[in-house]
Amino acid sequence: MQNLLPEPPATLLPAHEEADAALAAAEQAGSDEAYTAAAGRFPNHSAAWAALATRAFAQDQAVTAYAYARTGYHRGLDQLRRNGWKGHGPVPWSHRPNRGFLRCLYVLSRAADEIGEADEAARCAQFLRDCDPAAADALASN
Repeated sequence: MQNLLPEPPATLLPAHEEADAALAAAEQAGSDEAYTAAAGRFPNHSAAWAALATRAFAQDQAVTAYAYARTGYHRGLDQLRRNGWKGHGPVPWSHRPNRGFLRCLYVLSRAADEIGEADEAARCAQFLRDCDPAAADALASN
């Protein structure tokens, strides 16, 4: 059966140059404190939360990673909604400002799985694939 309804347009989050610069400085410093400062200065910037979540997960701190990823995920949902997203439709990985949200969703899935939240892990993994299969593939290959 063919779906006759058009797919909603892709949601493209706006760039945030100042927050990206703070995150780049944190990457250069390479410390948890620098990343924490970037997230504290720009709490709406999902990419900062994704970086914190990724670092925590790599350090076997699944609960901390889960908390950071969930924060970034919710901040990202708020931004998506403010930019026209209606709860479904593409959120392209190719658009760099979307990547913080998509990374949070990926780490949230992995951390949820690690702490035994299998249903949430599966939901988040499917949501990521629904947003953009390329995001799921790119993040899983890293």
